[in-house]
Amino acid sequence: MRSLTLARRERHDLCDLALVLGQDAPTLCGEWTAKELVAHLLVREHSPLGALGIAVGTFSGLTDRAMARLERRDFAVLVERLREPGLTPYALRPVEVLGNTLEYLVHHEDLRRAQPGWEPRVHAPADDDAIWTAIRIGGRALVRPAGVPVRIRRADTGKEVTMRGGEDPVTIQGSPTEVTLFLFGRAQLRDLTLEGPDDKVAALRDADLGF
Repeated sequence: MRSLTLARRERHDLCDLALVLGQDAPTLCGEWTAKELVAHLLVREHSPLGALGIAVGTFSGLTDRAMARLERRDFAVLVERLREPGLTPYALRPVEVLGNTLEYLVHHEDLRRAQPGWEPRVHAPADDDAIWTAIRIGGRALVRPAGVPVRIRRADTGKEVTMRGGEDPVTIQGSPTEVTLFLFGRAQLRDLTLEGPDDKVAALRDADLGF
């Protein structure tokens, strides 16, 4: 039997944690509760019009209405619907890896790290490699708002990738997960460093990163 992708395992773990914490548990997604986070993920995968509003702010009302409809349903029912991608493109392994590895990693951490006493997880080396590959491919768009050159570096292997070219870049160093969460605009981080000119570091810290 073929092993599950990291994206699918993060999906399952997010669902398990959501049921343990309950629908009103806080997240790192602004004021969203666990139920609103689950609704967001369902809209993204199952509502083409609602998903349009996620990608294009002009249509955000479509997303809001789609989420509101889902939120009238029982939380456990929503979580179990989210547990598997169902008849969507995300059920295809290449699409799942490309489109959901970071989505579910970040949102799982949004739920984990909004709770008191959270600690970073230790991933298997193969999972760290998968996260690094995903952020290396998808992270360039995330750093554009900063307007400064950026390079990322793995703390465990020293591997580096240029995310935005230019002289005197800011180097973000940490585990693949911590680097990813920083680029998605999360502040609850551990063992992450920024090296570079002070003005560029400040610009990167102050930028509205992520989606």
